[in-house]
Amino acid sequence: MKGRIIFMTEERSMGATLRQLLPKLCPDFREHEDWLILNHNGKTDLEASYPRKMREWQEPGVRFVILRDNDGGDCAALKRKLVDMVPTDAPVYLIRLVCQELESWFLGDLDAVADAYPKACGHQQFKSLAKKDPDELTNASDLIHQLTGTRAKIVRAEHIAQKMQPEVNRSTSFKVFVLGLGKLKTAY
Repeated sequence: MKGRIIFMTEERSMGATLRQLLPKLCPDFREHEDWLILNHNGKTDLEASYPRKMREWQEPGVRFVILRDNDGGDCAALKRKLVDMVPTDAPVYLIRLVCQELESWFLGDLDAVADAYPKACGHQQFKSLAKKDPDELTNASDLIHQLTGTRAKIVRAEHIAQKMQPEVNRSTSFKVFVLGLGKLKTAY
């Protein structure tokens, strides 16, 4: 029997995004049966939680994905810190940093933003964003707010992620997440 993939996210908007994306990325997987999302209340909560859960989780073949924003930090140092927190006897896991924040993934697929929020196309910055690396933007959350006109992060995440086409996303951190997930799907 294969074990589930447990996604541990820093916040609910990441969980909402995954809930929309996972059926596209893993169409043969079902929520609760093959994967489960555990949202946390920020980075501190996530970092306090995942080492304990990885150590105590009693399920054959379980695999973990830890998903956290980089937020302008030193990517290599942050990844090293997160890996160092993993228990030595941990099951198979994947740690992925979202560069720089979740909204960068949305800016990597501007068509999805426009499909979810048609008025975004008329925003003065919309066209120029297509020429920028979404992972380099330190204000992606503010940009998404300006494009969509809403600060409701969870609703916004659901609407945009529902329209995303993973194969065309320009965010490198999103592509790295998708590649890692593809390898993890087959690891038992």
